[in-house]
Amino acid sequence: MYLCKGIPISSLREINLLLRLRHPNIVELKEVVVGSHLESLFLVMSYCEQDLASLLENMQSPFSEAQVKCIVLQLLKGLAYLHHNFILHRSECVHSGLFCSLKHCHVLNSDFGLARVYGIPLQPMTPRVVTLWYRAPELLLGTKTQTTALDMWAVGCIFAELLAHKPLLPGASEIQQLDLIVQLLGTPNESIWPGFSRLPLVGQYSLRKQPYNNLKNKFTWLSEAGLRLLNLLFMYNPQRRATAKDCLDSSYFKEKPLPCEPELMPTFPHHRNKPGGSVTENQSKRSKV
Repeated sequence: MYLCKGIPISSLREINLLLRLRHPNIVELKEVVVGSHLESLFLVMSYCEQDLASLLENMQSPFSEAQVKCIVLQLLKGLAYLHHNFILHRSECVHSGLFCSLKHCHVLNSDFGLARVYGIPLQPMTPRVVTLWYRAPELLLGTKTQTTALDMWAVGCIFAELLAHKPLLPGASEIQQLDLIVQLLGTPNESIWPGFSRLPLVGQYSLRKQPYNNLKNKFTWLSEAGLRLLNLLFMYNPQRRATAKDCLDSSYFKEKPLPCEPELMPTFPHHRNKPGGSVTENQSKRSKV
């Protein structure tokens, strides 16, 4: 859909959102510049040298747990701000967390092309959102309503990826993505996820019978508080999934090792302006790690 003689309404929606948002962990829209034609529209934003995905791909050694906590806290603070303002990001992944290393590490939520303002009652939205590896099970099963729980599932995937130094659920298709989720968390049912059996696409899949939650086996070294946080982010029932505020209050961020201060995070001048490739290209490389 287009508006104003050729400008897509999706672009106008993104510009309108970005102009409203002001937070240290949200990318800042400095100005909108129009070129020689109205179709030539340029968004001038805060300068960030690379996205988190390209940095993870090129780092010689992984982040420490204290650094992981610092990164996740910044993502959570940005999301808490969005959700408080009734905005769903709907595209949270390591490609949409821009990593700025000019003076110190700042993680910025960015890529607001799919972001939407929501209200009550919830209205239907485009279902094919969020990069596949970070897509919540209710989306994969065709839910008609989208809530902040979608963003929180994606945060869980990012958190786990930073801890494990590789993608947690690198599915190649929606069917495989669901199967990887079931292998990790067990088979969902009505008792743990009321309304599960009524989701539109449940009848199209034959989910394997797997009764166990394997997060503890996957992260054997993680503290009880860390495992509890992961489990809350990976709740099948969206209504029981942790909110950004719940996560910020988690005891995991108050126990040792304490989160690094952003000013004490390392910088990465040798990765400066190194091309990261497309989302698809980066996923293909990192799924082989």
